[in-house]
Amino acid sequence: MPMFEMAGHEPERAGDAERMLGNTALAWGQDEQTLSCFLVSARCGCFMQAARSLNLKATVLRKKLARLEARLGYPLFVHRGNALVLSRQGRQLQALLQSGLANHTEQTHAADAPARVRLAVPEPIVQDILGRNLVAFVRQNAGIRLEICAPTDDEVDVRVWLTDDPLQPAQSSAYTPSERLAVLEYRPHIAKRYCREVNRPVNLDDLQDYMLVQWQGDQDIKALAPWQQLLDEREAGVTTVPGYELYGQLIRCSACIGLLAHYSAQLDRGLLALPGLFAAPMQRGLWLAVNERTAQAPLVQVLVAMIRASFSERDEWFCLL
Repeated sequence: MPMFEMAGHEPERAGDAERMLGNTALAWGQDEQTLSCFLVSARCGCFMQAARSLNLKATVLRKKLARLEARLGYPLFVHRGNALVLSRQGRQLQALLQSGLANHTEQTHAADAPARVRLAVPEPIVQDILGRNLVAFVRQNAGIRLEICAPTDDEVDVRVWLTDDPLQPAQSSAYTPSERLAVLEYRPHIAKRYCREVNRPVNLDDLQDYMLVQWQGDQDIKALAPWQQLLDEREAGVTTVPGYELYGQLIRCSACIGLLAHYSAQLDRGLLALPGLFAAPMQRGLWLAVNERTAQAPLVQVLVAMIRASFSERDEWFCLL
């Protein structure tokens, strides 16, 4: 039985409403998820979006709807031009579900309320490491409520944060033991187009001819004190910006030198690191912890697995530190 027919070719049957009511009651008792698939698809007008909302693969949703149509004996959707709409029988089924079975539907929705997950993570880590996988996580779990917070927020489910001491994280009794994801070493970087490797700066005096740029999020960080001291000693030639994205654009496009994590040249082959300018390396530890209260929640576990996988995929960037 086809999932949809072209508009104008919907089958006419006597007693459709009565048969549908009986079949619907039977279907609801046997497979509530299938009728939820129907209701969401009817609301979205798009199988792909409905599948995302239900956290299902589109092929699984289509198979469930096809089985429902086969059980009822008529198509539930029709195509009108490029639009997907309900057939006459589909509209009848939708009305029956929204009226006669409304209380049951409300109870089911209350039990299956969308999960809320709060993730605290530094902005550079989101943009540099987690961005692509976070997009995939959201696409696969469109029915959840995800909130990405600043690392200073207290009530979160998953926390990723940076410390000045790479070996000693701050512990909290509300969270699982801290897990070190990486050690980040910070180095000045410049775009290769503005400085060839053969004549790159090799000491601090060589930086006098360059504009230095500072991201406000790195100010007052103890581990980055040598860089901050260099900026403070300058009377001119320093630009400070609040946004990390603009900070990166100034380094890539304006002949500015800025402090970035050591992996930045791996992300952008147009960047050139300037090691050896400072006597001691500037390092910070990156840590992960999960709220004890929600650590066993399935979506929290999926999110944590995604974060770990994001770093495992780039293991060669961090293994030497």
